[in-house]
Amino acid sequence: MKTRSRHWSQISPISNALLHMGFVALSLLFVLPVVLVFMVSVSDGDAILKNGYSFFPETFSLVAYEALFKDYSTIVGGYAVSIGITIAGTILSVLLMALFAYPISRGDYPFRAFFTFFLFFTMLFNGGMVSRYMVYTQVLDLKDSYMALILPLLIVPFNVIIMRTFFQSTIHPSLIDSARIDGAGEIRIFFRIVLPLSLPVLATMALFSTIAYWNDWFNALLYIDSEDKYPLQYLMRRVINDVQYLRNNITVAAQNPELMSKLPDQSLQMAMAIVGMGPILIVYPFFQKYFVKGLTVGAIKG
Repeated sequence: MKTRSRHWSQISPISNALLHMGFVALSLLFVLPVVLVFMVSVSDGDAILKNGYSFFPETFSLVAYEALFKDYSTIVGGYAVSIGITIAGTILSVLLMALFAYPISRGDYPFRAFFTFFLFFTMLFNGGMVSRYMVYTQVLDLKDSYMALILPLLIVPFNVIIMRTFFQSTIHPSLIDSARIDGAGEIRIFFRIVLPLSLPVLATMALFSTIAYWNDWFNALLYIDSEDKYPLQYLMRRVINDVQYLRNNITVAAQNPELMSKLPDQSLQMAMAIVGMGPILIVYPFFQKYFVKGLTVGAIKG
């Protein structure tokens, strides 16, 4: 009986099954915490205090979501601010980082060493929070403006280095020379040739920027005074602080015992986590196609 030898790159069925089981177990490790957070968010507060966190709540309750969306216009406003800041900030961030990374990836750029050192220097040293606050509020006059939420996260030096490495390893100099011989200028080469060939790293950086802008609440704490300009993450943090303040205030608790008994705590925090993570879960699949390739090529080579 003739048997066909297995190719050296193929794995045995047993190894294949073990790998699949391993990845399934790994996937469950990431998915189950999210499921647990959701189940806790729909659990009754007394049941949580009695039994702790559980995948199978003893008593279902939507009190946390009712408390969260009681003033739904505020939540909707926070969502609108966060979505607008995330979209505008991500587009500007990816474009500016690409405009910085591309020149310093070119071997014929005369100031390549200077700007590379300038970029690397900012990874090691910075002016600190106080000086940044003074520049933003007193020099740039960005206090209580949306730009104060966008500007601090526009350029991330480490991401610029990943993009520079990607351009060096992917965009061959002969391609640029050919375009130049055909009469293309630097701007046309960048937008018509370099960017279309760099979709993996652009998508990866867009995902990083999206997560950074969506989760940012600290800049709102520093620069935003108007409640209608609060992003969702900062808004939810304020709600948690208010609930903790009410629970820790003995006078308020003594005057409003019924309110204290119905006030959710753990379930409210989990409900906020569910509400806050929703858009990121929707966005991630659109970047997943390019994510691994963009990150590995830009991080390993060079």
